[in-house]
This record gives sequence, structure tokens and C-alpha cells, in this order.
Amino acid sequence: MTRYLISFDDGAMNHIPDADFPAVGEAAHAVMKAAQDAGVWIFGGGVERQRASIVATDGTVADGPFPETKAVVGGFSIIDVPSREDALAWAARFAAACRCAQEVREIMYDPLV
Repeated sequence: MTRYLISFDDGAMNHIPDADFPAVGEAAHAVMKAAQDAGVWIFGGGVERQRASIVATDGTVADGPFPETKAVVGGFSIIDVPSREDALAWAARFAAACRCAQEVREIMYDPLV
């Protein structure tokens, strides 16, 4: 099995009217529940809209990146599936539920995990 990151950018759901967000949340949770029932769900969630803090190798902390200048993740799911095609199929289900496009990236294998 291979792990995949399925994500969308912050702001990708800005086109959705506020009144529709409860239905979008229910739809997204239904896909998450289906992934759990299928045994492929690892973890996921939304990312609060905020600036990140950057921690350097020496431990110093700086503000950034700033959402106005760089795309940032708005939400994500991590799944463990047999193939990229399976990951794309799950991404399609999340895209329909969340009403926004999803990016799919393979997570590199780590033999220690």
C-alpha cells in the first residue's frame, strides 16, 4: 500500500455560500467515513487560516509564509491505498463533496515508519 496526500488550497472553497457549508461538511464527513470503513483513512483535517511560523535550523522563529504571496494548504487527507488510480478515485469523491479541486501527491516511503 502507498500513502497519498489529497489536499486543496486555502481559498478554494470561497465560492461556496455560507448557507451551503453545513451540507459541504456533511458530504466531506461522509467521504471520510467511507474511507475509514474501507480501511484506507490515515488522517486529515482543515487548516486554520493563519500565517505560519517558520522555525529555522538554529531554532529562531520568523513569521511567514504570507497567504497573499504563496498558496497554502486549506485542508488535507492522508490515505493508504494500493495504487495512484485508487488515490485519484478518492480525490474525486473529496472534490465532489468539498466542491473544489483536489491535489494528489504520493508520500515517500519511510522504512522506519
